[in-house]
Amino acid sequence: MLTATDVSFSYTRGRRAAQQVLRGVSFAVERGAIVGLLGPNGSGKTTLVRIVAGMLRPDSGRVTLDGLTVSDMARRELARRVAVVPQETYTTFDFSVIDMVLMGRYPHLGPFELERPADLDIARNALRATGTESLESRPFATLSGGEKQRVIIAAALAQASDMLLLDEPTTALDIGYQFEIAALLKRLNTEHGTTMVVSTHDLNLAAALCSRVVLLKAGSVIAEGPTRDTLTAANIGLLYDVDADVHFHARAGHLMVVPLGRTQ
Repeated sequence: MLTATDVSFSYTRGRRAAQQVLRGVSFAVERGAIVGLLGPNGSGKTTLVRIVAGMLRPDSGRVTLDGLTVSDMARRELARRVAVVPQETYTTFDFSVIDMVLMGRYPHLGPFELERPADLDIARNALRATGTESLESRPFATLSGGEKQRVIIAAALAQASDMLLLDEPTTALDIGYQFEIAALLKRLNTEHGTTMVVSTHDLNLAAALCSRVVLLKAGSVIAEGPTRDTLTAANIGLLYDVDADVHFHARAGHLMVVPLGRTQ
């Protein structure tokens, strides 16, 4: 289980006063769950993902993974437990797809140790799991946005971590690729039991994918719980100052959110 307890964080800017981004944030992620982090720009979602990933240390409070404090864990140990899928991935060198996925094996290798045949097998299994095995020899830079995102998810799977942290996984993707990535994540969760924390602006993605949601506004949690109970018109109004129609779509099998207009 991942648990965040009273997490607060501020960015310092030289001599200027610290800007508090998170204020007493608490939530829990059960093993095998998909939890969505929802909130407007500046709500603290990406900062919270970085704290959970051990990239930032909170000013107060703590994040624990099965009882171990994340900020105290060695980087290699944490990387074996948690993999991050960022919004965008840039490469300086012209890596092939298989090279990108093999990077996920680095936490499992010793100093100066090269990948073994077993690591290559794991990488290829991750490519198969994400439907990208045919891209193995392609230069990563030549892929489409949707293909790149699937390859980065494959690299995270090759890392053999217990949990995926995904920061806006469908940003800048067209509706076809958005659907493809959502279907992939749901399948990985169902077939492999992969635990996920998904930071997203897409309320309908969260409704389709997440079993629970955490609603963040101005660095504080305004609501948290099962998606069906928490992703309500009233809470969306509080979160975004938007009037929205929220209803269950029988054919889709999940809630649908239709924004109607600003409330202010």
